[in-house]
Amino acid sequence: MTSNQPIPTPWAFDAQADRWRALRAAGPVRYDEEQGLWQVVDHQSVAAVLADPATFSSDLSSLTPSHPDFDTFRQGNFVGMDPPQHRKLRTLVSQAFTPRTVRELEPRIEAVCTRLLDAVADRDRFDLVDELAYPFPIIVIAELLGIPAGDHKLFQDWAATLFGGDQLGETLDMADLERALEAIAPTVREMNAYMLDHIRHRRAHPGPDLTSRLIDAEVDGVRLADQEMVGFVALLLVAGHITTTALLGNAMVSFERHPGTVTALRADPGRLPDAVEEVLRWLPPFPELGRRTTRPVELGGHRLPADTLLMAHLGAANRDPARFTAPDAFEVTRSPNPHLTFGHGIHFCFGAPLARLEARIALRMLFERFHDIAVPSPEAVTYQNPAVIVGVRRLPVEVARA
Repeated sequence: MTSNQPIPTPWAFDAQADRWRALRAAGPVRYDEEQGLWQVVDHQSVAAVLADPATFSSDLSSLTPSHPDFDTFRQGNFVGMDPPQHRKLRTLVSQAFTPRTVRELEPRIEAVCTRLLDAVADRDRFDLVDELAYPFPIIVIAELLGIPAGDHKLFQDWAATLFGGDQLGETLDMADLERALEAIAPTVREMNAYMLDHIRHRRAHPGPDLTSRLIDAEVDGVRLADQEMVGFVALLLVAGHITTTALLGNAMVSFERHPGTVTALRADPGRLPDAVEEVLRWLPPFPELGRRTTRPVELGGHRLPADTLLMAHLGAANRDPARFTAPDAFEVTRSPNPHLTFGHGIHFCFGAPLARLEARIALRMLFERFHDIAVPSPEAVTYQNPAVIVGVRRLPVEVARA
């Protein structure tokens, strides 16, 4: 089945919840004959898989279609690497992309958000994705990397192509995946060439930006090669952007689905960080992570052979009744909230602090700017292909000012 259109059904996220529930009902670990892989869905097993990279490898290159245009991207994309290569790259990148770097971005993040909200200051209705959720994080990350303002639109277009999912069905199929890789290869080639030129320019003309700090990062006499930086910079720019875009849209849909939520958060703004975590648990933008077994292993009472593919379902694990009280309830006061949306172990999402900060700032400023924000028509909301990302493409809202 191939779907190349947004999913227009009202509150289509309900279908995702139904799917995760059905996966859990089939058992915590089972072999999926149709897809030819193992499904891992309970919180304990998913966490165990993510915490053991020696047994459950992130390098899926031997099991997935190859394409020459993706080789450069893979060199610096440590999401798909195992130790010791993963440790080397992550350590080098950590020297440049520090917690302090993220904290110091707050004033700039607020300024970008203010500018975007000012642009809709005289409108009572606008698309929250088009006007805020989509451009907001791409501008922040592009500025962080020293990308010229005139080129920001390029990255929005590239991200739309890479994460549109127009070549995929709603469930992963290898034939669909091969078609998708072929379709997006020209975009990857263009993006890689741009980033390589940018890195070489910054090597010759360093500035006060993350790209220049990546060039200077050094551990035990080792530095990042230009090709390695291309993969990381592209990963941060594209994946980091789309995660925050999805998080903001998912937050507004979740709040709309649960009347009284925004009123409660206005009354107690200190709960906003907990609310962001609950949105992440409730609707993880990337709800599945693939892994490859490096040896025969016992998991959930089953014997998994070596060199087989498994899918760790973060979405299903995030609603595991063995780990969460009332797991299908959306509770913005939930704390602690040990969701697995940003992963677990050595591959915990590198950009999580930035995504959380951006979401908290954007939601706070939306609540301050508008007395009321409503989705007037669920039918007007369109969704991303859930095989690629759980998020909205279009989110028309009506607003009222104080």
